[in-house]
Amino acid sequence: MIAPSRSGQTVLALAFVAGLGVALGARQTPPAAPAAPPAAAAPDLGGFVEIPGGPFTMGAGPATSPGAFDNERWSAASAEGSVDVPAFYIARREVTVAEFAAFAQATGWKAEPRALAARADLPVTLVGWTDAVAYTRWLTASLAASPAAPTRLAQLLREGWRVTLPTEAQWEKAARGTDRRVYPWGNDLRHELATFEAAGPTPAGARACPDCAHGLTDMAGNVWEWTRSPYQPYPYDEADDRAGLDADALWVMRGGGFADPARLIRTTARGAAEPGARRPFIGFRVALVRR
Repeated sequence: MIAPSRSGQTVLALAFVAGLGVALGARQTPPAAPAAPPAAAAPDLGGFVEIPGGPFTMGAGPATSPGAFDNERWSAASAEGSVDVPAFYIARREVTVAEFAAFAQATGWKAEPRALAARADLPVTLVGWTDAVAYTRWLTASLAASPAAPTRLAQLLREGWRVTLPTEAQWEKAARGTDRRVYPWGNDLRHELATFEAAGPTPAGARACPDCAHGLTDMAGNVWEWTRSPYQPYPYDEADDRAGLDADALWVMRGGGFADPARLIRTTARGAAEPGARRPFIGFRVALVRR
């Protein structure tokens, strides 16, 4: 692993709890997580937040992000680069134990038992990249087939959108916006907005972040989040993320974990692990993208 880190019930139906689809019949139903209220007349997307299309600055060096690692630099001459990311949607919070347990029950997926034994409202951990990808494929099919899916979400799925992991560029743009933020909320460290240097994670979405670029929670700390980008040196090339998703490679994870120092929860910090790695500090969140 390359990571700057130290670290039988029947599924009854699909419902929308705490803003994102979760199957009923999991061991227990987590309490609704706090979330920023949607904009007036905004379409209901079941917990997905729209990230507008357009360019943003990706990567960092000591001048723009004190403490930046070498793998965050685009080149010896330039720490940053511009990436144009089409519009997409990303979940406001991380996938929970209850949600992943519903997937495992519905499909018979061989999950790590300890992952399913944790408190239902915590972000699921001990999940490998292959586990996360399988979950997103199941969720795409489940939402597409569910009459309970919000109207706008159902329409996007009919138009060919799918649930998947965000690319590395999508994740970073969602975390830092277009103003080169060191942390999702700005350039100054704020302990109340992130779970880091801690003994364990906090419930997914429990730390509301209205000052974050898109109101997303836990984009800094709590658990490292898988992306669907293979790990490789910058400059970032979107074409590298479109093929070989099932290959045996190292996959990028972002955001830092609950036990990490502030240096690792910056918006540009990068980690990576082999697809089968199941660690108590790695989880994921999902994105909705056009196929």
